[in-house]
Amino acid sequence: MSEQNANYTGEEKMRGLIEQLDAYINTYHGGSVSLISFDGKVVKVRLGGACLGCPLSPNTLHGWVEGTIRQFFPEVERVETD
Repeated sequence: MSEQNANYTGEEKMRGLIEQLDAYINTYHGGSVSLISFDGKVVKVRLGGACLGCPLSPNTLHGWVEGTIRQFFPEVERVETD
C-alpha cells in the first residue's frame, strides 16, 4: 500500500471502489450502484437505473459487486441493498 493510500479511511477507499463500479455499470449496463454505508464488515449499497426491477440485479449485487468488493476488502462479511 502506498503512503498516499494509507491516509484514506476504509470508508473512503470503499467509496472510491464503489464509484469505479458505478462508472462501469452505468457505461455498459445503464444501471448504477452507490455506497450507503460501510462499517468494516457490512457494505450497504443502493442499485439504481436499469438495475431497478431487473431480474438479474441479485446476480449483479452478489456475483459482481460483492465479488469485486471482497477482492479488495476480504474482511467484508456481506454486501446488501438498502
